[in-house]
Amino acid sequence: MENENLITDLDIASEELEAAFSQWSISEDIVREDVADRRVISGGHNVLITSALPYVNNVPHLGNIIGSTLSADVFARYCRLKGINTLFLFGTDEYGTATENKALEEGVTPKEICDKYYKIHKEIYDWFGIAYDYFGRTTTEEQTLIAQKIFWRLHEHSYLLSEETQQLFCPKCERFLADRFVEGNCPFCDYCEARGDQCDKCGKLINATELKDPKCKRCATTPQIKSSNHLFLDLPKLQPKIEEWFKATTQLKDNHWSQTAKVIINSWLRDGLKPRCITRDLKWGTPVPLDGFKDKVFYVWYDAPIGYPSITAHHNKHWEEWWNNPDDVTLYQFMGKDNVPFHGIIFPACEFGTHDKWTMVSHISAVEYLNYEDSKFSKSRGVGVFGDNAKDTGIPADIWRFYLLYIRPESQDTTFSWTDLMNKNNSELLNNLGNFINRALVFITNNFEATVPEMAFQASDKTLLARINRELVHYSELMDKLKLRDGIRHILNISRIGNQYIQATKPWELVKKGPEDRARAATILGLAANVSALLSVLLMPYMPNTSAVIQSQLNIKMNLLPKDNRFHCILKSGHKIGKAEPLFKKLESKEIEALKQRFKGKQETVEANGANSADPFEGQVLTVDQLNELVTKQGNKVRDLKAQKETKPVIDKEVKILLDLKKRLGLVSGDSQ
Repeated sequence: MENENLITDLDIASEELEAAFSQWSISEDIVREDVADRRVISGGHNVLITSALPYVNNVPHLGNIIGSTLSADVFARYCRLKGINTLFLFGTDEYGTATENKALEEGVTPKEICDKYYKIHKEIYDWFGIAYDYFGRTTTEEQTLIAQKIFWRLHEHSYLLSEETQQLFCPKCERFLADRFVEGNCPFCDYCEARGDQCDKCGKLINATELKDPKCKRCATTPQIKSSNHLFLDLPKLQPKIEEWFKATTQLKDNHWSQTAKVIINSWLRDGLKPRCITRDLKWGTPVPLDGFKDKVFYVWYDAPIGYPSITAHHNKHWEEWWNNPDDVTLYQFMGKDNVPFHGIIFPACEFGTHDKWTMVSHISAVEYLNYEDSKFSKSRGVGVFGDNAKDTGIPADIWRFYLLYIRPESQDTTFSWTDLMNKNNSELLNNLGNFINRALVFITNNFEATVPEMAFQASDKTLLARINRELVHYSELMDKLKLRDGIRHILNISRIGNQYIQATKPWELVKKGPEDRARAATILGLAANVSALLSVLLMPYMPNTSAVIQSQLNIKMNLLPKDNRFHCILKSGHKIGKAEPLFKKLESKEIEALKQRFKGKQETVEANGANSADPFEGQVLTVDQLNELVTKQGNKVRDLKAQKETKPVIDKEVKILLDLKKRLGLVSGDSQ
């Protein structure tokens, strides 16, 4: 009994111990029936959750997944466990320049690109177990109707400005060139691969007409300067409303804006908002309905956030109950930090500008970046794990979910590490969580005919209840505050407490002794089985498949958390459990090293100045058309590497190849100086 006494010598008052024991005996509902009809409960607690809409033209990597989608899924599952009426939605952002670019690269139409990548995205999120209510897309009739309705309201209330802008026009393609369709030398630092909106080298914002030696990305023709009228959202006029709303929202006692989100919005407001262009001279987008602008489409600054209500409307005829109901609906939005201005400035400004009642965002959870080992994720170089190949690793989706949430970059950048993934799986899941549950159920099966035995509590048992109650309170507080990374640690604390309890009480010895000791073992194992049942529901937001397996082994169905954040008896004496089996398998160093090598990507050998001396086109006789095509493709490659935040040596190597190609093109075409 000496070891057992150790777990009672904790700083827990007798009143807390007796309260824990009293609460244990209270029965609570543990099952909530799912409601198919997604309607708002008038006067009730309704939560609307969105995940940032990923661009349709790429495959999400692990950083994208934890940055918004997986985080939103965990919180939505948690809300449902609390019995809250919850609607969780997201989808693919399909309009704009990025889609047109991708379509050009693959030689297909923008619609075909969207259809292809929408399917890829959906398959990835389904494999990761994302329990969305609606997964939609922005290329719908509802998107057009809602975007144009908001536009007309902004126009009616004079929040739009018309301004003639100087733009680059390609005479060969017979079209105005949007920002990403033109490149040239930066007017500030002379960097040769500056885009029409920003220089990636010096970081300065630029106008496309300021580029030196600009070239059309599609055909490498030198563009002309032409005038084009565009519409701007008058953000300076709307700034007082945004500031008032932002201050009031983030100063509420229960506000859960992440610090990252607050810093970004404060920075924008402090510097003063500027009018933002909301139209573009493109074909692929939501058409602008105003006379004089009907040859244009809405720009992503304006159009993309409207995807949330339009996706809802596409699936739910009662969508306005959710989006025009600030009194009954609380809106949570999850995203990476680069998306904060869209959600915290642009869309709220549009909502205010309509003078209509909107469900404004109450909480923005924005995270920092997830890096990969000692590098950055790069699809083109095969560096890092992307959503479409995670399932081919043989590692279950729940393990990916667990680890990504364990390292969620809530306040600073974090790094995915294969070694750390292996260690966390083997220590926290296999040796801690899995070991506790498996031991408890195997002991019950072998010694009590797979039946939860009678329980007669002693002091150490009440201590266990009180310790678990403390962890439950912390878990709930953290989850409510969107501290998902810390929430999972309190689940692991509970299984750790359970392991300590079993180790101290040694039921495997007690069952071999007399009736009194056997009765003591019965209490220990009955309580351990109940702790396992509690863990199954706490795990549900994080590891839904594992949760389901545990409940199958326990022969229960449970999808509600205790309302009072207290540990209640779930499995009564006499309850028959199912077959106990190991929950997790050990990850071996050899297996992990193979995966690490598989996803390390192509390693280029570069000189000290970052440039590879080998010219892949050296010695080849190329025509002007061939060189134009190579310049375009190499330019695309350089832009992709920059967008993926590739290392400087790799980028410099590809820039050198591009400069050599441009020099050869100038010599062949006679345009060299």
